[in-house]
Amino acid sequence: MESAEKKELEVKTSSSPPPSLPQAPAASPSPPTSAADRDVDSETEERERQARELKAGLHPLKHKFVFWYTRRTPGVRTQTSYEDNIKKIVEFSTVEGFWVSYCHLARPSTLPSPTDLHLFKEGIRPLWEDSANCNGGKWIIRFKKIISGRFWEDLVLALIGDQLDYGENICGAVLSIRFSEDILSVWNRNASDHQAVMALRDSIKRHLKLPPSYVMEYKPHDASLRDHSSYRNTWLRG
Repeated sequence: MESAEKKELEVKTSSSPPPSLPQAPAASPSPPTSAADRDVDSETEERERQARELKAGLHPLKHKFVFWYTRRTPGVRTQTSYEDNIKKIVEFSTVEGFWVSYCHLARPSTLPSPTDLHLFKEGIRPLWEDSANCNGGKWIIRFKKIISGRFWEDLVLALIGDQLDYGENICGAVLSIRFSEDILSVWNRNASDHQAVMALRDSIKRHLKLPPSYVMEYKPHDASLRDHSSYRNTWLRG
C-alpha cells in the first residue's frame, strides 16, 4: 500500500505545472518629446558646439550650415527627380570652415542652366515639404546674369553672419541659375507672420543695397506645391 501511494504521489508531482515566475512590471512609455524640449536640446547642442570651437581657436557661427547643389534636367519637373538630384556638397560651422568651403565652390557664372545652389541651416532640406519650410515661403529677386554672383555672395555672408532681421525665422537661401536670368530667394519658416515677412524683405534690401528699381516678390511654399512652380504666380510684390 505504501508503495502504491508513493507511486501515485510521484505521478501527481511530475504532472503538476511548474510554478509561474513573477512578471516584471511593464515599462511605462516615455513621454513624447515636445517641440519646446527639442528646441532646448538644439540650443544646448549649439552652445556646446560653439564652446568646443572656441576652445580650438576657431570662430564659431551662430548656426551650422550646409551647401547643396541641384542640377536639374530641362523639361523634367517631377518631385521624385528633383529630390534625387539634390546633392549635399559640404557643411561648416565656423568662419574658417566657411571660407575653406566657399573658395572651392564654382562661381555662379560658370554653372550650367538650370542649376540651383542652396545654403540652408543644418537639419533643413531645401524642399518645400520639409517640416521647417512647409508653412513658410520665400522672397524672390531676379538679377541679370552678369551681376548675380556679387549679390549671391553678399546674401551668403549676411546669412551666415546672422545679419538679417528675424534670423531665427530664416531657413536658407537659393541661387537659381536660369537661361535668361539668375534668381535669388530667401526662405522663411512662417508665411502667415506678416510682420516677420515684411521685416525680412526690408532687411534683404538694406544688406544687399538693392537699387529702388529692383522689385522683390513673395510666394508661400504651399502655393508652389499647388502650381508646381517656384517663381511664377507670386502673391506679393514690394
